[in-house]
Amino acid sequence: MAHDAHNLAIFRGLLKFKSNQQKIWGVLIFLSIVTTVEVVLGIVKPAALMTSFLNMKILNWIFLILTIVKAYYIAWDFMHIRDEKGGLKGSIVLPLVILIPYLSFILLVEADYIFDVMFNGFVSWNF
Repeated sequence: MAHDAHNLAIFRGLLKFKSNQQKIWGVLIFLSIVTTVEVVLGIVKPAALMTSFLNMKILNWIFLILTIVKAYYIAWDFMHIRDEKGGLKGSIVLPLVILIPYLSFILLVEADYIFDVMFNGFVSWNF
């Protein structure tokens, strides 16, 4: 009788954790949904999302954000960041939260300059 109670307590303790199979299915479903949304938006290209915001179409912003979400989730799940301690999570995730927007800013500024050069001819910086 006591042995059964002990096994039941262990079984209940195991229920709070997901099995690896459940995690894999969850990742597959989440990434499939996000990828499907990206593909549908890329094919349909709604006119409402073709307006510009900060010199880039809203549709492109959505693609950029969804790509970052997918990259973060892949790192979170497949690199097992989810299971690490808070300090290690912060040391991995915080630089990405800072560096990805910084890289995006640099790319957008440079791409805007290159576009101006290609569209208007030579453009010099006024130092």
